[in-house]
Parts: sequence; C-alpha cells; structure tokens
Amino acid sequence: MIRKASGGGRFEEIGSYSRAKRVGPFVWVAGTTAIEPSGKLHAPGDAYAQTRYILGRIEQALKDVGADMRHVCRVRAYMPDLAASAGFIKAHGEAFAGIEPVLTGVAAGLTQPGMVVEIDVDAVVHDADGNIAW
Repeated sequence: MIRKASGGGRFEEIGSYSRAKRVGPFVWVAGTTAIEPSGKLHAPGDAYAQTRYILGRIEQALKDVGADMRHVCRVRAYMPDLAASAGFIKAHGEAFAGIEPVLTGVAAGLTQPGMVVEIDVDAVVHDADGNIAW
C-alpha cells in the first residue's frame, strides 16, 4: 500500500514531492514550516507558536495517510538559532507527551526572515504494543 498526501504547498507540484508518503506501515512527512495557506508566515520569530502550528500541519498530514502523532518515531527540527530553542522544546513536549520520539535539532538557515522552525518526522504505524500490521 502506498498513500500520498499534499499539503497544498506551492512547491509540491513543481518539485514533484508529497507532504506525506506512506509505504506499508512507514510514513515520512516532509520538512514543514509555518507558512499559512495565504502564503503569510505564521507568528514571525515565535518558535513556540510556529512549532504548534507546524505540528498541527504535520498531524493533519499523518491523518491524511492513515497515521497519528502516536506513530511518530523520529522528529528533526531545523532552526537558525539552537540557543533560542526553548519555545520549540516546550511545544514539542506538549505535543509528544507520552509518545517521546527521538529528536534531533539541526542549526540551519531557513527560507525567510522570521521563520525560526522547520520540522520533518518519520513514523511507523503500529498498535499499542508496537506490533506492525503489514
């Protein structure tokens, strides 16, 4: 089974990529930022608000391919200033309480001023005991 989901991003069609892709029980969600459907940046400079917004978009992408946040195993966050990541950490902790995926933070330049977080995730669809249904 292969399922794909679009996030409606302006580069997805041009770049021939999906927001989320599921192959069997494995799910990948592309790097996701806080760009609103209008094209406006959500909460410029606010890592907490951007992270909450991004994780909402990621949650929807997961649902679009039949997965949930509880299936997330790995999170990668890209931030221009890791020293200012407290807002990201707080929002991540709220979203993943009890799930506790592995987490990597990477210092990276992002595409526009005020954008302070980009996140991608990997997930494996499994039951409460960690069993995978192929």
